[in-house]
Amino acid sequence: MALSALVGTRLRERRLAAGIKQADLAEAAGVSPSYLNLIEHNRRNVTPPVLARLAAALGTDPAALGDATAGALAEDLRAAAAALPGAGAELDRIDELIARFPGWAALAGGLQGRVAALERAVSALNDRLSHDPHLSAALHELLSALSGVRATAAILAETEDIDPDWRLRFHGNLYADSERLAQGAEALVAYLDRSETRPEEGLATPQDEAEAWLSARGWHLDEAETAPGAAAIAAEIEGLASDAARALARARLDYAALRTTPDGAVVAGLVALPGIGRWTAEIYAMFALGRADVFAPGDLALQEAARLVFDLPERPSERALRAMAEDWSPWRAVAARALWAYYRQAKNREGIRT
Repeated sequence: MALSALVGTRLRERRLAAGIKQADLAEAAGVSPSYLNLIEHNRRNVTPPVLARLAAALGTDPAALGDATAGALAEDLRAAAAALPGAGAELDRIDELIARFPGWAALAGGLQGRVAALERAVSALNDRLSHDPHLSAALHELLSALSGVRATAAILAETEDIDPDWRLRFHGNLYADSERLAQGAEALVAYLDRSETRPEEGLATPQDEAEAWLSARGWHLDEAETAPGAAAIAAEIEGLASDAARALARARLDYAALRTTPDGAVVAGLVALPGIGRWTAEIYAMFALGRADVFAPGDLALQEAARLVFDLPERPSERALRAMAEDWSPWRAVAARALWAYYRQAKNREGIRT
């Protein structure tokens, strides 16, 4: 153990803190009071055996009086000073600070360690937000569902003359989007919790896990066309490690087909699912699938915007607005965005955020 010139100062601080007289400590350690006085004033070197007896009399570890722990603490304090160069920390007095105020020095060094750890965690999280495809997709799904809930709720709250059948339909859409929001939030929380409790999996994401499964199958799911094959694929999906990966694998069965399915078939297929209405299907086709020639004439914000733009005496019905939109093909989704933008400006509130 290396001993510095400030061992005596540390020794004296510990003795005073313990309320032990110099003569009593000298007697307990088997040295003369005069020799101990010289040691405490850093005027005499202390040998390791003597230091061990003094530390034992004080009830402490000899390393606490030497440099074994002070070196690492000094490095932490230098790192803290480097992080705030304008603070004017007296670097040449670090050893004195450690010797005279070991508790405060340890506190400052510990805080520096925590700050460094937090900075690394923030950096890792930022990198993850930028490069984790599943996390990005999950957040997009949450925001999409939240936008749907917000738009439908605004229509129900702010429009008094809604037809009862339409009100019922909006309630159904609101329920479906709320379910989607809750499920998305649960999946995201589960994924983040899993990342914390299973760090040994490194940067592997549910997207990676699902793609690894697909790669092992040669990216073919032809068996799904038969009942036994579909059952076998379902069993494989259930064997994946995370709920999010299983959800992605199941979505793969239908999503690839949706990307190449004609617009009308996409909407019809989605409407056939429980809880999904035509408005929800058309909004999904526009925003999630990026279809340029899909329109949602049942959207009240689009109906009201059309009334204002074309100076109509009343809002057009869904059927009438669908007929009007035929003239805007093949860019009906672009026309919808323009109408939503106009609605936002005219009414000073949002329909669907574009």
